[in-house]
Parts: sequence; C-alpha cells; structure tokens
Amino acid sequence: MLIDLHPQPADMTRLVIEGMGRSPKQLPAWLLYDAEGSRLFEAICEQPEYGLTRTETALLEARAPELAAALGPGVVVEFGAGNARKVSPLISALRPAAYVALDISADHLAPACQALQRRHPDLPVLGICCDYSLLEQLPGHPALEGHGRLGFYPGSSIGNFDPAGAQALLRQFHRLLGTGSRLLIGIDQPKAKERLEAAYNDAAGWSEAFARNLLTRLNRDLGGDFQSADFGYRAWWDAERGRIAMALVSQRELEVQLAGRYWPFAAGEPLITEYSYKYAPEAFLALAATAGWQGAAQWSDPAGDFALHLLVQADSEQHRSDP
Repeated sequence: MLIDLHPQPADMTRLVIEGMGRSPKQLPAWLLYDAEGSRLFEAICEQPEYGLTRTETALLEARAPELAAALGPGVVVEFGAGNARKVSPLISALRPAAYVALDISADHLAPACQALQRRHPDLPVLGICCDYSLLEQLPGHPALEGHGRLGFYPGSSIGNFDPAGAQALLRQFHRLLGTGSRLLIGIDQPKAKERLEAAYNDAAGWSEAFARNLLTRLNRDLGGDFQSADFGYRAWWDAERGRIAMALVSQRELEVQLAGRYWPFAAGEPLITEYSYKYAPEAFLALAATAGWQGAAQWSDPAGDFALHLLVQADSEQHRSDP
C-alpha cells in the first residue's frame, strides 16, 4: 500500500524561494531525490570511494540478532527508506508487526516496497511518500494499531541537516514515534579529509551527475532556465563545522530564472546542494540529548568509521526500567 503525501508544487516553490534567498544559496536536500536522482544516488553508493553504505550494510547484517533483541517488538518505521534494502536483515531477525517506509520519491518508493514485500511476504508493508521532517503523524492503518514504534534512520542522513535542524528533526521523531519508542540511527563518523572528499568526488563522476540533476529538476518542475555548463561541481571538507559541503559553483556572473523570479549569481558563487555533517559518538549523543533522546547501545565497524546508535526516549518509563 502506498500513500502519497509529497509536498505540493506551491510548497516546493516556497521552499525554493526561501533557499535561493539565503547566503549562501541552499536548497532542501530532498529535492535531489526525484526518480533520476534516486537512481544516481544508488550508483554513488556502489563506488569504491563511498564506503558508508557498504560499512553500514555489513554492520546491520552482522549484528541483526543483537539489534533485534535491543529494539524489541513493534512496528518498524524507516525514515528515508530509499531502496529499503538495509532494513531487510533487521526485519528477518526482528519479525516486526508491520513495516512503514517513508521517502520523498514515490517513483522509487513503490518498487522498493514491492521488492521488500516479496522478500518478506507475511509482513504488512506501508509506503508513505512524504517529507518525513514535516510528518506530524502516521496515517491510520489496522496493522499499526496496538504496537509500539521502532524508528530506523540509516545512511547518516541526519547529516544533511545543520545541528539546529538535526535537533528539530530528532524532536519530530520523538513526537511521531510516540512515548516509549526507540530509534536506531546510523551516523558517519569523522575521518581523514582525503577520504571524506574522495567519497563525495568519486572518480566516475556519479556525485557530480547527482548534483547536476538538481538543475534538471528545477528547470522541469519550477520553470528554471539553468544551463548546466554554467556551473561546476565542488565538494570539500569544512573541518571547523565538521561537515562536507557540496555545491554547484557558478563559472561566471549570470542570472537565472526560477520559480517566477530572477536570481543573480556572482562568478564563483556556490549553490549548496547539500551538507553532510559527521559526528563523533560523544558529539552525536550530546545532540540527541537536547532532543529528548538518550543513548542505550552503540555498534561500530572495526575501523570506527561508522556507528549505529540505539536511542531511547529519556523521559520514558521504558528507559527508566532498563538496567
């Protein structure tokens, strides 16, 4: 079953106008994930420089029984489900009451849910196309009634939000999942600058194609007249802020039309397509605590590149009863 709550064109226009008015210009990262953008992102995940997906998948497969035991029974709600492949070993070990996939791309979400349903034919599967950062409640469905909710947020996608935005998102998850819920979240950890920059500047050019596809979407959906040749692609590590910045950079002084307005670009001016913040365990747990979550367990790969954190609501009876 698929429910479409994708933001309406008017909402997209408002968000784009707000983003283009920032300094530097920055658009919501979810705009990258139309059908083509989702396909390109999957290709990025297969590149040798981009180890995040392989490391997280291996960790989930190796530790699935432990993760399932720590999470306990309930309904799994996955934020930013993508192709819904990472959750499969967790579902096999956990045998949840139902699975809910939240993602911004309906074209990508429908086949992902169908494939997951084939792998787990007895599992009730519900797909919701939405901006999960704004979703206030899950739609009513019989399979969700009477069960606790277990959040699953893989891929270190919380890194696309600045710290204030990440705090707000974790508070949103707190409300959406409800009292006594748990959240399993993947976090990419800081590492050498050379490794980080290579991961977002892969030699095959998939990361650049992913960013450039944003211009295609803006032209198609919001009346833009961007010329891809007018922009270069750059990704760099900002050590002071602990983040990778990815941008399309104007190659000359120019003006573009978008969302019914004209926007000037200076030569060398960036249009930020996304950020990717990296958190050491202590820093992430401190951030989570400001949003009402507390760390209950943590799993990491041997190199310490990536961590899965199990969070519990700090004010829940379930947490106070934990040993």
